[in-house]
Amino acid sequence: MVRISNLQTMTHEMTDQLIVVSLANDGGNEAELTDQKVQSHGWVRTEEQGKETFSIIKQRFTRHVPVKSILCRPDGGAGLAGQKVLIFGWVRTARLQGKGSFAFLEVNDGSCPAYLQVIVDASLSDDLSKLIAKGTCVVVDGCLKLPPQGTKQKIELKVEEVVSVGTVDQVTYPFPKNKPSPEHLRKYLHLRARTSLLQESETRLPFATHSFFQSQSFLYVNTPIITTSDCEGAGEMFQVTTLISATEKLERELMENPPPTEADVEAARVVVKERGEAVAELKSAKASEQDITASLAELANAKLSLSRTVERSRLKPGLRTKDGEVDYSPDFFGRQAFLSVSGLQLESYACALGSVYTFGPTFRAENSHTSRHLAEFWIVEPELALADLKEDMDCAEAYVRYMCTWLLDNCYDDLEVMAKNVDDGCIDRLKLVASTPFVRVTYTDAIELLKEAVAQGETFENQVEWGIDLASEHERYLTEVVFQKPVIVYNYPKGIKAFYMRVNDDGKTVAAMDVLVPKNSLVGAKEKNGMNRLEEIGLPVEPYEWYLDLRRHGTVKHSGFGLGLERMVLFATGMDNIRDVIPFPRYPGRADL
Repeated sequence: MVRISNLQTMTHEMTDQLIVVSLANDGGNEAELTDQKVQSHGWVRTEEQGKETFSIIKQRFTRHVPVKSILCRPDGGAGLAGQKVLIFGWVRTARLQGKGSFAFLEVNDGSCPAYLQVIVDASLSDDLSKLIAKGTCVVVDGCLKLPPQGTKQKIELKVEEVVSVGTVDQVTYPFPKNKPSPEHLRKYLHLRARTSLLQESETRLPFATHSFFQSQSFLYVNTPIITTSDCEGAGEMFQVTTLISATEKLERELMENPPPTEADVEAARVVVKERGEAVAELKSAKASEQDITASLAELANAKLSLSRTVERSRLKPGLRTKDGEVDYSPDFFGRQAFLSVSGLQLESYACALGSVYTFGPTFRAENSHTSRHLAEFWIVEPELALADLKEDMDCAEAYVRYMCTWLLDNCYDDLEVMAKNVDDGCIDRLKLVASTPFVRVTYTDAIELLKEAVAQGETFENQVEWGIDLASEHERYLTEVVFQKPVIVYNYPKGIKAFYMRVNDDGKTVAAMDVLVPKNSLVGAKEKNGMNRLEEIGLPVEPYEWYLDLRRHGTVKHSGFGLGLERMVLFATGMDNIRDVIPFPRYPGRADL
């Protein structure tokens, strides 16, 4: 482990291309810097005059300096006093001072939760009131300086030039000065990112995911978003079709230009008959080749017109059917297609390249209005070649603990904000999961533990009996009361799990497991097998012929799991509603933007 200390030895150089930061390790008041954080920040270890120094070099593609590079140093930015910088950001709070001769602005650019205090003299702006409105975007150039002693800031910016101002209409700006509720923020998804509700950790966790699986030599594969098979067998899928728009277009056209009547069709037939007789007469009279050719052309046009008239006369409003069912042959893909609920196709690459993973959006058309469900969400799905359920559990546990450790090492500022404003136990909860081996208990034993709790007076809204899918209250009781640590429940009843899970020797359970952590369920995993349950569940075989081929030709044992990214953020931050931890939530009745 590396430790950083003696903040007076820190140096910081800013140029148009580079930011170079050095931290000397020479004793004194120490601030902990883990090896993982050194690596994740790209620090380089050097030694100068017997002192261990760590440097980071970042190329800058824009002129401005991120607020994070100023305020998130161990000295809070104090070591940068005297440096000239250009910064930009949005005003969160502001106030006029000195009878309006200058203003204090608290500016945040999204690079970190902290605000940089900016001092703007009235002489630098035509109207300071334009700068102090909440939500205003400012680009300012100035010099960093130490604030007066006794203030909470470690550094502030004295503005020398106001480069530009993105003004705000204070009458229509939807966010008041007081803290808006999550429900209010959901109405303005295009502006919600400017508040402290959505944190940097939500945008950085995908990087942590790729870091973990790449370090374990997994290959990244993109699986299709549009699929023709129901991966889970639940039938709650969004359909992808062009039939409806095509039908609506046809109905509008038929209203504007009604289809031909039977009389119109008969008139077209008469024209064809007349043109045919005319050709016959010309041939009988041994007319010139030119006249016969012209008459034949008129006959051909008449037949084409009849064909189109007949075809158009058959057009009717509504979807086209065949044998009493919707005819999908005119649809875009020529068959039914859906938005995927899972990256099931990933298995084809696990059976060719070894361990792989995918990370993408999935969709559920479940009409659920709970705080834990979304219609569109992101899932991390690895598939481990030659792995059984135990090895799958080992991987899932390692991944969850890695994510918790990564958040603590790289997003601690965000977590402190959430601990202050949302859930004061979120940091301790992450530390618990990161450092504690997970308990492993069978589903049957978990049910027995819950039944014992009921016998001792515990009450649950959902009845406890073998065969149920554990409810959130059951999962929280196991993790927060019984074991007080993360729990993996495995060997679930086959009746509540998907068709592709391996049936255990008892014939009643399948090799599936869930990773439960305090407040949430994070991971669902399973060991795969042959397709002996397709008919049992009532799914058609034809859409899964490709899946059957994986078993017919050179099959290998493999296992996988899925972790919902938003569930991970919900657990990490302590937020109450999953709609508030995804940038653009989709749920029944809402699909804004």
